Amino acid sequence: MRLQRLEWTTRFRPVHINVLLLSGFPPQSDSEFLYAAPKVFQGEAAHLLEALEVPYVGKGPEAVLSDFQRRGFLLVHVMDCPPNPESSNPDEIQILLEARLAALFTRVRRSLKPKRAVLISELLEPLVDRFSESNLGCPVVLDNGKPFSLRGTDSRAAISRLRSALALSVTTAP
Repeated sequence: MRLQRLEWTTRFRPVHINVLLLSGFPPQSDSEFLYAAPKVFQGEAAHLLEALEVPYVGKGPEAVLSDFQRRGFLLVHVMDCPPNPESSNPDEIQILLEARLAALFTRVRRSLKPKRAVLISELLEPLVDRFSESNLGCPVVLDNGKPFSLRGTDSRAAISRLRSALALSVTTAP
């Protein structure tokens, strides 16, 4: 499953990454995994497409993912596989995420080289300082010092702030 998801992601990786979207874990279900190109985008994939104003309703998955790629977006998860739902507690999840950060930071600096990185998972909130101090080679875009919450009670406001932050980044870039 891990290799299949990496293959799907690589297929739609932009040549020049404008915005690197960083999440904690991929969803359990392939139908919610953006790059699986499901017939109907659901869950994390649908929330992300809506937040970034990438039209997907009534369009084929290849066309949607090509549009996402053309805009310079790349979604990367700190962990390549979702946690085991039966045995993971929040402390274990944080330990797993923190253990993977050094490898992620190296990958971002050496291979991905985005213009900016955006944290979009509440799971990354305890690690915000590590991202800010990591010298990724690009600015880390946050929502008032926290990751953008694309789900939950404040999601509409967070999505609005994300859109504004990305628009400001695009217009102020040299």
